[in-house]
Amino acid sequence: MTIDTGLSTRSGISLPRGSGMGGGIVPGVFDQAESMRPTIYGERWAIVGGHPLVSEVGADILRRGGNAIDAGVAAGFASNVVQVEMCNLGGIAPILVREAGASDVQAVAGVGTWGARADLNEIANAYDGALPLGGVPSIVPGAVSGWLTSLSRFGTMSLPEILAAPIDLARDGFLLDPRTASHLERMGAGFSRWDTSSAVYRPNGSPLRAGERLRQPALANTLQRLSDAAAAATAEGLDREAAIEAAHTLFYAGDIAETIAAFVTERGGYLDKEDLAGFRADVTPAPSVRFGTWDVHVTPTWSQGLVIAQALGILEKRGIRSIQDGSVDYAHEIIEALKLAFSERERAYGDPRFTAESADDLLADDHLASLAALIGERALPNMPTVSQAGPALPSTTAIVVVDADGAAFSTSPSDTIDGAPVIPELGIICSPRGVQSRLVEGHPNALRPGGRPCVTPAAVIALGSGDDVWAAACPGGDVIVQAIVQAMLQHDVYGKTPQAAVEAPRLFGSSYPGGFHPHPVGESLVFVEAGLGNDVAAGLEERGHEIIDWPANEFDAGSVQTIVTTTAPGGARLLAAGADSRRTAYAQAR
Repeated sequence: MTIDTGLSTRSGISLPRGSGMGGGIVPGVFDQAESMRPTIYGERWAIVGGHPLVSEVGADILRRGGNAIDAGVAAGFASNVVQVEMCNLGGIAPILVREAGASDVQAVAGVGTWGARADLNEIANAYDGALPLGGVPSIVPGAVSGWLTSLSRFGTMSLPEILAAPIDLARDGFLLDPRTASHLERMGAGFSRWDTSSAVYRPNGSPLRAGERLRQPALANTLQRLSDAAAAATAEGLDREAAIEAAHTLFYAGDIAETIAAFVTERGGYLDKEDLAGFRADVTPAPSVRFGTWDVHVTPTWSQGLVIAQALGILEKRGIRSIQDGSVDYAHEIIEALKLAFSERERAYGDPRFTAESADDLLADDHLASLAALIGERALPNMPTVSQAGPALPSTTAIVVVDADGAAFSTSPSDTIDGAPVIPELGIICSPRGVQSRLVEGHPNALRPGGRPCVTPAAVIALGSGDDVWAAACPGGDVIVQAIVQAMLQHDVYGKTPQAAVEAPRLFGSSYPGGFHPHPVGESLVFVEAGLGNDVAAGLEERGHEIIDWPANEFDAGSVQTIVTTTAPGGARLLAAGADSRRTAYAQAR
């Protein structure tokens, strides 16, 4: 095959004709890749985890006949072992679940509550308005209840089957990849203040390097005890759900709970064993908004998930589908819609048991229309829906799973090891997510005894026509919801494949109080990834935005993980998965 290259040098010299089979220069034979990684397609199942080992644990459950929820829970437990720099068994796990064939989505509140003794004024006065890490901001660990509740209500497999691989990874250890090793080294600046944490993650007094093995024997023992509790209950003749409940009781009402409460109290925290004994990951219908042909379900207002729904609803009313992708108008509309949604977070989000406005109120058509009408050609001021606006934890991870029957699981487990000391007997931390509560009386997200903070991790499951399903999740604090919105626009509005959609360059606005204490505000700040181009950045500046340049493929721009149903040319139903290349996310499908 001989090919005319059609190319010439800058000085005008034409390139010679080449031939195939490696016989010369042959540009144009193959299309330029649309993304750094390919979109992965499956017929039976698909999973995207925050790390290849996490995805493999979930994939193995799916190969053995488990459903999406079984795989998601197994991957969740595995993430608490492998991605220790991003999430913890003693942390949080906001979860969405869609049962096969269901017309709705359920939210599982794997987010803990403040202890009954916690008092806003006492804490604010004792620490001069600060929330020092170590014990004070500790809330009930919610992840374990989230995982177990999801498995019991929506899964099919036994707890010992689910925990086998995570236990092995904790006890036998795993080899650190370069990025995880780098993260652990950087986080050492935070966790090295606690000897119990350094003993695990700096076992020889220095950072573990890529290729070295991380072993967590105390964590393995805690997981093994949960597995053994379920196995013992099964041996006594109890059914699967009762066996899982036995593990839940061990963690929240047995000696594990006593150890957690005593450890936190010794460090100035406000948890008692009764707080753990009374905790349960609530299961409630997930709020939703209509976007195109999709009903987009998000985590309730104990999470910032509603920012996604409000921003998409505003953008739909602003006519986003007629705006050119990658233009200044595109960037401006996204930033302003998100600014309004974050202003709503400040004004109204919090534990729905205590707030004045419901998710339905915040997603009402007329309310979204009134928000959309506020957007103009110039940048809005900070907090446009609020009359008066009122030490960060670095990240999170994410897992999404969908199976051939349409069951779906989406979660963003979190709480990093530089946020609280390891409890040596258990190998876990106690969630420090109290840092996302406000020390302001009357604030919808104020610290309340028994209340949940509004946390930044969020999850999405959208339902479309013909049993179509779309799951998405992402790590990254205040970036999480912004990255998800933009990835969803790239796929649904602009037609990119899931992988190209999650890799597309992004923006991040910061015109609102941050999600973590002390909740700093960025005045009209917009971070712009290099791929959007100088023209977009200059155009935003002209409209009143303050621009900070990000490099391409910026780690801090989040890592969207997504799976969406699609149709093959022959009409077969497929699952298409995208794993954001900005971090260590990894997709598998069959």
